[in-house]
Amino acid sequence: MNRINLLIRTFLEWAQNVGLVIIAIASIFAIGTEVVSMISLQKVALADLLLMFIYLEVLAMISMYLESGKMPIRIPLYIAIVALARYLILDMKSMDAWQLVGVSASAFLLAVTVLVIRYGHLKLPYDNDHQDKHTDL
Repeated sequence: MNRINLLIRTFLEWAQNVGLVIIAIASIFAIGTEVVSMISLQKVALADLLLMFIYLEVLAMISMYLESGKMPIRIPLYIAIVALARYLILDMKSMDAWQLVGVSASAFLLAVTVLVIRYGHLKLPYDNDHQDKHTDL
């Protein structure tokens, strides 16, 4: 039974690493596509920079996971905040007041969540022996 568990765990880790490599390659391709687009248009907009920042955060998240074996929970929250900021920048003119408040409140709530997680991580660190491999809490 232990041999089967080891085989399954090895397969899942291999599949996870393949998935991470695919995501990294797709992110690098997306950055390249965005750069080519900016060069061809000879224009750089804030929305373009925020999109590239999102891609870089995805790459950073992958790098941190491969380096430490832990999935940093704050990085997806940062990505979500930047994505909401980009959404606000691109679609602000077409939003009504309640949509604007909703998206802004969502970004604020995510920022508060990051602060709570960071505070909890500093004040209540877990022992490494009991730490979950897939969180940074």
